[in-house]
Amino acid sequence: MFELDPVLSRDSILVGHFSLCQLRLINDAQFPWFILVPQRNDITEIYQLVEADRQQLMAESCLLAEVLHDAFSATKLNIAAIGNQVPQLHVHHIVRYKADPCWPGPVWGKLAAVPYEKQNLAEILQKVHSLLSDDLTLPSNDTELYY
Repeated sequence: MFELDPVLSRDSILVGHFSLCQLRLINDAQFPWFILVPQRNDITEIYQLVEADRQQLMAESCLLAEVLHDAFSATKLNIAAIGNQVPQLHVHHIVRYKADPCWPGPVWGKLAAVPYEKQNLAEILQKVHSLLSDDLTLPSNDTELYY
């Protein structure tokens, strides 16, 4: 059974499931910041996935990137699988704007996270759910949505 790293669980909110990955929202309202977590145990790098999973990860990443770019009118998307602090493979998809507080530098470790307020969280989840409704399975109950 797939186990999510406790740090990813603590710092993010489950949005839903693609066929390979969990889609999670980082709980920081300063940036629309999502991660894809392949539901495979003991994987730290993309090359460790079997070929079919690598292709599926790329398909899910590209779909998510296109949706986020258009839905949030991004200046740029930052997409990265870094894993220096959390080794479990996860791919960041961060919507960036020239006016964001870290532009043009990276967001990692620059600002303390500002958790979503309940209304803003509901709005962003609804937006993403509606845009990905054909490809995303929603969590089985409301408590899964909020940590």
